[in-house]
Amino acid sequence: MARAQEIIEGMTCDVEVGKTYRGRVVTLKDFGAFVEVLPGKDGLVHISEWSDTRVNRMDDVAKVGEEVWVKCIGIDDKGRTKLSRKAAMKERGEQAAKAS
Repeated sequence: MARAQEIIEGMTCDVEVGKTYRGRVVTLKDFGAFVEVLPGKDGLVHISEWSDTRVNRMDDVAKVGEEVWVKCIGIDDKGRTKLSRKAAMKERGEQAAKAS
């Protein structure tokens, strides 16, 4: 019953700035990764927000389907969600440089 409630809330709620989510990488691009944080709701983790260390290629550090922790750091005026993996790792006390 609790799991059903989580699923329904996930489908009806919006992504909140400052909140940390466990999401799934759905697409990799040269400039970052799109991560689905709620059912049908995804955002961009820019390559500069993936790790504390420099990332040259997203293919080297992430895989489609991989689950990662991300933090919503903003929503722009067009409604696009900006996410940060390194902020989530820092908040969780983990090293963002290592693979999740």
